[in-house]
Amino acid sequence: MKNQYFVAVIGAGPAGLFGARELANHGVRVALFNRDIKAGGLAEYGIYLDKHTMKQGLRKQFRQALEMEGIDYYGNVLIGTGGDLTLDEIRAMGFDAVMVSAGAQGTKKLGLPGEDLVGVYHAKDVVYHYNKLPPFSQRNFPFGKRSAIIGAGNVMVDIARYLITHQGMQEVTAVVRRGPAEVNFTKDEMKHLISYLDMDEFENEMKRVIPALEAIQQDPEIGRHKVLDALSKADLKVRDAKFHFDFLASPTAMYGENGHLTKLEVEENILVEKDGKTSAKGTGVKRTLDVDTVIFAIGDQVDASFGLPTEWGEFSKNKNPKFPVEGVSYESVTEGVFVGGWSRKASEGLVGYARRDGTNAAKAVMQYLATKSPVDANPEAILERLKSLHKPVILKEDLKRLEAVEAEEARKRELPDFKFSSNEEMLQAMGLIETA
Repeated sequence: MKNQYFVAVIGAGPAGLFGARELANHGVRVALFNRDIKAGGLAEYGIYLDKHTMKQGLRKQFRQALEMEGIDYYGNVLIGTGGDLTLDEIRAMGFDAVMVSAGAQGTKKLGLPGEDLVGVYHAKDVVYHYNKLPPFSQRNFPFGKRSAIIGAGNVMVDIARYLITHQGMQEVTAVVRRGPAEVNFTKDEMKHLISYLDMDEFENEMKRVIPALEAIQQDPEIGRHKVLDALSKADLKVRDAKFHFDFLASPTAMYGENGHLTKLEVEENILVEKDGKTSAKGTGVKRTLDVDTVIFAIGDQVDASFGLPTEWGEFSKNKNPKFPVEGVSYESVTEGVFVGGWSRKASEGLVGYARRDGTNAAKAVMQYLATKSPVDANPEAILERLKSLHKPVILKEDLKRLEAVEAEEARKRELPDFKFSSNEEMLQAMGLIETA
């Protein structure tokens, strides 16, 4: 259609899908590029294993977005430096604007000694592994019997639960920089893990940290409730394992033998309150925990090799936006490029947040488009360019075939859900490569 705006959306997680839907609803043609074969992003590959009803509900919404006539889907296309196409190549295709909703694919590292030892992992890699996202699904993760997870949010709870119930982990310790009142997990998530909490040790741990809480006049019962309120709805134990908290502790180093992790060193903290915020301050006192695995559940950052300027682990945004939405800047410092979801603010919220943020990013794009005339980019030429990549590029009709095959496999195996765990299996199921 002549005089129709054409926008590239990079990343088909919730932010990208709902952003693409918002644009298409306003008559914009959208080319939706995705690194993975399947759409869904963290909604497909980040939600805990057994939440089948939630996943099916989200997939239905995503399917409805993809079925819109104004949205073209191109999966299995990696965009970034060293990818199939660079961001500059995408921009050179003649789109009226580019919306980046590729999530936060970079790994946040603390630069600690021993981070490269076998047994030291990032939470996202482990979550991708158990949710069968290639290539993480095919990576070997030796977990051992004792694990420390750095963090106190819902991701920590998910991973601890997975290690105990699926990997036979005997002992999991959550290493928490601040105190029990500052934990970030919800009662609804903690109910799945709390039956493994060693209550005697928890009471001893509470006694240990009381002086630090009293020093800032914090009532210990606040933290006790935040942790223990989930007990009334606790899942039954299915394994013989123990879960612990190690409060007021920050990791300082990992030590190992023959390249394999054996110990985590932590520094003990005190609490400091300033301007109504509670933060942790190191005391210089250090001790070690005997562990086989350390998993950092401390959030994510964007991929610096993507092709946009970065600042503090996020893509740099225009601090004086021309097209703000609800007072927020969705504009990259690069002209005509917008950011939404975790690409705008890494590790912020979950699916509902990503949906709202992606939709708002699309609204910012719409404001920008209203200031310019369409350039009449050519969808056929873009498809031809993608076909020249010499690899299978996944279209909407391919996804439908894959969905049907996986649904049939689930029925045959009497499972609530089934996923192929490698790209090769998915491509074979879609008939895009021959069966070996």
